[in-house]
Amino acid sequence: MPDNYDIVIGLEVHAELNTHTKVFCACKNEFGTQSNQNTCPVCLGLPGTLPVLNEEAVRKCIMAGLATGCTIADTAMMDRKNYFYPDLPKAYQISQLYKPLCENGAVEFDYTASDGEKKHGRVRILRIHLEEDAGKSLHDAWGKSTLLDFNRCGVPLIEIVTHPDITCPEEAGAFVDALRSILKFAGVSDCKMQEGSLRADVNLSVKPAGSGKLGTRTEMKNLNSIRAIVRAAESEARRQIEELSRGNRVVQETRRWDDAKGKSLRMRSKEEANDYRYFPDPDLLPIHVSADMLEDIRQSLPELPQAKRARYMAEYGLPEYDASILTSDPEISGFFEETLKHTANIKSVSNFIMVDMLRILKERETEFSAVPFPPEHLAQLIGSVDGGIVNISTAKGVVLEAMFDGAGSPGEIIDKKGLKQMGDESEILKFVKEVLAENPGPVQQYLAGKEQVAGFLVGQVMKKTQGKAKPDAAMRLLKEEMRK
Repeated sequence: MPDNYDIVIGLEVHAELNTHTKVFCACKNEFGTQSNQNTCPVCLGLPGTLPVLNEEAVRKCIMAGLATGCTIADTAMMDRKNYFYPDLPKAYQISQLYKPLCENGAVEFDYTASDGEKKHGRVRILRIHLEEDAGKSLHDAWGKSTLLDFNRCGVPLIEIVTHPDITCPEEAGAFVDALRSILKFAGVSDCKMQEGSLRADVNLSVKPAGSGKLGTRTEMKNLNSIRAIVRAAESEARRQIEELSRGNRVVQETRRWDDAKGKSLRMRSKEEANDYRYFPDPDLLPIHVSADMLEDIRQSLPELPQAKRARYMAEYGLPEYDASILTSDPEISGFFEETLKHTANIKSVSNFIMVDMLRILKERETEFSAVPFPPEHLAQLIGSVDGGIVNISTAKGVVLEAMFDGAGSPGEIIDKKGLKQMGDESEILKFVKEVLAENPGPVQQYLAGKEQVAGFLVGQVMKKTQGKAKPDAAMRLLKEEMRK
């Protein structure tokens, strides 16, 4: 980006709450069911129906506010936001504008800027308010018709609105990533961006470097991946700078990000709050948050990522990098802590999880919640390595993969596949002599002082023994034989 312009970004992050039912009716709050199955007269907006507020949704909104350092209102109101769109059957959305539940919080995080510099970010939260989601429009492949699925209509949402504190696309992505982690640990949302349960609107403007006057902003709607947020912000900042450089003005508008094409497209002129004709919903009473209720919610709040990270570093002696990965997701940290109940080898547990298990999950394009074996099996695998039953490469390359395939416990896999290390050094020596006879060149190189070729020769022994030889024994025997 040109140095003569500053980027200013504010975000509106929408997170679906993981309540059992919708926010104003008893329909299931459930993803992936048949279209229009989880609906009733209330969420379909039929005449004469009345909403009833879901207390669980209120509590989870407050929990999100506490987790991000917000002040919680004693009294909050629900408002009507009026607009006409096919997937909003009432022609208004029940939301909060004038008296939201949560205000004035902040999220702190570290990130890497585009130039590789490590930075610390702090983004202030203006408010977190409770609202209902709209339905979903499904456009056919030929563009001739639109189908409507109202299953999502009335699903409880929180909207997290930030101040325009973000100064680059990487910071925007890192903030959403940090916020996602907080919300997951707090237990208020599953934050599955691929399912739309966490999505962000990016409000962005550019201004001459150092200027105190903000530029005209645009809004890009419904970005549902960290990568899309960063790419969209980069593209929109570049577009606005190019417009200003040509002597044109930036138009305030709402745009749609096309991730496949890598560019944003104009949707409509940007609405202001008065365009929505907000007014208090006459069918819903004010929300009163008592001191006892607030304290009860505060006490139920679990340990959050930042505190957990600090504890892992202090209690387990883990480096900051390891602690950051292990506390990036509650599924990961939970598995880590449960494994430590069955083994004292903290560093091995950390390495197996953050390197090998996460690699396998990435290759299989699945999430940590899909790990098919219990934590005690990982502890057993580490015990097999520590006890000399299998070597580390066999444990990671064969046994762990088989555990992901559901082949059983580590002990069962080791026995079935015959993976136990050779305990008899005389047996290893036979393979050592074969390798030396087959590789006279590397042997001469070693004897001439090129000691690193010993690693190659050990690899040949391991290959011949199908990974069963103990590497340290193989190395020692190789050197002894070559010195003869």
